[in-house]
Amino acid sequence: MGEWINIIKAVVFDLDGTLLNRDASVKFFIEKQYQRLNKWLNHIPKDNYITRFTELDDRGQVWKDKVYQQLVDEFDITGLTWEDLLQDYINQFKKSCVPFSNLISTLDKLTNSNIILGMITNGKGQFQLDNIKALGIEKYFHTILISGWEGMKKPEPQIFFKALEKLNVSPAESIYVGDHPDKDIKAAQNVGMKAVWKKDHQWENVKADFIVEGLEEVPLAVMGKKTCQNKAW
Repeated sequence: MGEWINIIKAVVFDLDGTLLNRDASVKFFIEKQYQRLNKWLNHIPKDNYITRFTELDDRGQVWKDKVYQQLVDEFDITGLTWEDLLQDYINQFKKSCVPFSNLISTLDKLTNSNIILGMITNGKGQFQLDNIKALGIEKYFHTILISGWEGMKKPEPQIFFKALEKLNVSPAESIYVGDHPDKDIKAAQNVGMKAVWKKDHQWENVKADFIVEGLEEVPLAVMGKKTCQNKAW
């Protein structure tokens, strides 16, 4: 397993797709938005609105100003501007946040084992913080870095080094947990951290140091109590 397991002091998490089930949250939100604003959207079949929003959103890779401009144009929405729809998204998305299973118990196990926790997430500052608070997990994290407030983002190494500095640990004393092969796994490895990939169906053959199906496996990986799935360890 390697002696490094004994010196792990910190675990740093990604948010979207790792702690927050963003796919489920988006589906929950957009259904509620359609219902909430039905007076202006009822000329659009519900399934069409949901499907098109999901396509344009591209799993969070496209900010919603562009998404809603496109929706207003394609569906000929009147009485509501794209700015109105965007503001509704900003105000209401936090009410639709869906955690992955075993989120709280995982964070409890790590903190009870004297592991300090950090988070690095790309996105708009207050928006992401609102989502973190909605999940009820802000208190677990010694530091939370959100790219919109930091002026740097993953996969840039600077944001990883800043998190490690705030946690007062070296890369060798820390593990990063994320779902994106490049922005999370490769980026963390590039700064000298071990990287745990939380499996996502859209990618295969990710070169992580360890692979988990769910959050409940993360403490096992950190504590070294599970057989390695990747020979790199």
